[in-house]
Amino acid sequence: METLTSIISSINGIVWGPMMLVLILGVGLFLMLGLRLMPLLKLGTGFKLLFEGRKTKKGEEKEGEISPFQALMTALSATVGTGNIAGVATAVFLGGPGALFWMWCTALVGMATKFSEAVLAVKYREVDEEGRHVGGPMYYIKNGLGAKWAWLGTAFAIFGAVAAFGIGNTVQSNSVADVLESNFGLDVWVTGVILMVLVGAVLIGGIKRIGAVAGSLVPLMAIAYLGAGLVVLAINAEAIPAALDLVFTHAFSPAAAEGGFAGAAVWAAIRFGVARGVFSNEAGLGSAPIAHAASQTKDPVRQGLIAMLGTFIDTLIICSITGLVIITSGTWTSGESGAALTSAAFAHALPGVGNYLVAIALAVFAFTTIIGWSFYGERCVEFLFGVKAIKPYRVLWIIAVPVGAIVSLDFIWLVADTLNAMMALPNLIALALLSPVVFKLTKEYFARNGAPVDTTDGKNA
Repeated sequence: METLTSIISSINGIVWGPMMLVLILGVGLFLMLGLRLMPLLKLGTGFKLLFEGRKTKKGEEKEGEISPFQALMTALSATVGTGNIAGVATAVFLGGPGALFWMWCTALVGMATKFSEAVLAVKYREVDEEGRHVGGPMYYIKNGLGAKWAWLGTAFAIFGAVAAFGIGNTVQSNSVADVLESNFGLDVWVTGVILMVLVGAVLIGGIKRIGAVAGSLVPLMAIAYLGAGLVVLAINAEAIPAALDLVFTHAFSPAAAEGGFAGAAVWAAIRFGVARGVFSNEAGLGSAPIAHAASQTKDPVRQGLIAMLGTFIDTLIICSITGLVIITSGTWTSGESGAALTSAAFAHALPGVGNYLVAIALAVFAFTTIIGWSFYGERCVEFLFGVKAIKPYRVLWIIAVPVGAIVSLDFIWLVADTLNAMMALPNLIALALLSPVVFKLTKEYFARNGAPVDTTDGKNA
């Protein structure tokens, strides 16, 4: 195990090196500027379309399997998970308060990335042999870039099918088992078995049941967690200005060792802020467009406007609450990390209650992430081997849940973090190459709807 950990650590250091950070932030910034800041300027339009998207418009029922609202909730079910609770805490523990600033930067440009992913997913989706709409990076690489780039789509599908077992399965069940054991004394194997049964019950129904469960659970759990976080911030109100000062100061200067905090260089703040930001909101990873491709819509841009809200909600709202709760409580210097640090922060303001709130929130968040990511993994193996591969993959997925609950958390995080980067590479390359298509479709959409956006067209991109 030590040798394997050492090998993966070496790979992790390469794939999450300066080049990856430049790619993630660079591609996102390029798309944001190419769209003339449209994702930020049209945020209200996105929320309006999300509200309207709760019900499918007449005539679009045959265009996909789930409503635009359910598509976003499915994508959010996969992103709102341990990254929002344990991931933010890990970023602050390893990179200091400044890591939160770099998470925000990742999310701001990530809105343009997520918008572009969804536009391309709907534009280049296909209908499989069972009549279901399928799409995502592997399809927009194949159909948008042509045969010479087919290997890139295959690479994404391979990385996605394998990475799903890390970010979307074992990391989630492991975090739940750990937090339920520490707060409620529940054996990790019991948690694993319960999760396995619940996940299996949902997956039997396919994407329609996943969409229905996500559409019900995600808004409820997000509002409940945000409510608890705002209560804690109200209690810690006097510490908020100082916390924000720490965030902005340590984003550009080293954070000195203090208490149980070992200190962090600026590079650590950037590296862990960006890495955990991507782990949380998945902008650039290429996972969310797989869900948006199943949306019942005829317009790629309309779905893109809804899709970009996922990054806004996940990181700029939910992760910010978690990060500020941790920093205002002062527990970030305690030496704790992961979900234990977030639990300690909530318990500091709400003794005897806060840690249980975090445990319950994490359990629900992780459960929805597992079912959301199962869909992503299934679409990847379908691209590689056809629909016949879905059921065997689903069985392996269900079996992996209890296995993940009992193995080392540190090793799981390392593997998931590494596979995330390997998934992102093919997708980011495709987004850059297909950006003229995104700009052109966006310009045409707003021209049709009477609100032209001055985006770069295909000729000038």
